Order: sequence, then structure tokens, then C-alpha cells
Amino acid sequence: MTKAGLKAGAVGAVVMVVLNLMGLIPCVGCITCILGLLAYVGAGALAAYWLPPTRTAGEGAGAGAIAGVVAGIVGGIVNMIVAAVRFAISGGPEAAMRQMGQLPPEVMNQIYEAGVDPAMFASIGGVIGVSAACCVIGFILAAVLGAIGGVIFAAVKPE
Repeated sequence: MTKAGLKAGAVGAVVMVVLNLMGLIPCVGCITCILGLLAYVGAGALAAYWLPPTRTAGEGAGAGAIAGVVAGIVGGIVNMIVAAVRFAISGGPEAAMRQMGQLPPEVMNQIYEAGVDPAMFASIGGVIGVSAACCVIGFILAAVLGAIGGVIFAAVKPE
């Protein structure tokens, strides 16, 4: 189960890297986001496909979850790098602070009252930190979607 999951996860990782890089193209990011979710399901199904015959739903879910997490980890790391590059290309901290200055005062007050320093969002470290937090959520989502793909494939084609 682990071998099939790792192998399918590697394939899913390559797909996620390509999709993350394609997301740099303007107006393509929305499409690649949806395709990325489908890629996690596909990696899970591929992991179940590579299981020995007489697959069970449990084995398919386990292998699919492993594949999803592997693809999610690699995709998340690449996405963090892409986010930092995109931040730097878009003008960096100066442009971010200009954008923050355009927020309504009520919003800025809510940010301050929550104990958050708005300057945190205007740095590469802040961008990477927010991306890392999203990565954790992405790993969980990738594991769930991979498991779903594995369960569906194992249930449809147990032999």
C-alpha cells in the first residue's frame, strides 16, 4: 500500500508542480486551482490502481491518502516559492503597504484590534508564513481527496 501510494504521489507531485507553475500565467490560476484538486483525487485513484488485485476500499483509501499527502507536500512547497516570487514581482513590501493604505479605516481598526501588525503581510516572511499555514490545510485536503479517489477506484474495480 505504501509503495503504490508513494509512486502515485510522485506522479501527482509532478502534476502539481506543473499546475503551480502554470498558475503564474494571468487568469490561469483559477483553472489550475480546480485542476489541482482533481489531481489529488487522480493521484489517489492511481495509487489504488497500482495496488495488487483484490483491492479493498480501506487499502485504496490508505494508498490514496499517502499519494495525496506526497503530492500536497511537493505542491505546497512549490506554491510557497511561487507565492514569494509573485510577491516580489508585484512590487514587494512597498506595493503591499500601498494596497493596505487603500483599505477602509474600519478594516484597519479590526486588524489592529485583533493584535495583528499589518506590516507582517508586507514582507516576504509574512507571505511565506501565510503560505505555510495554507499548506497545512492543503495537506489535509490532499489526503482526504486522495483517499476519496482511492476508495472510489478500489470500489469500482476491486480486481
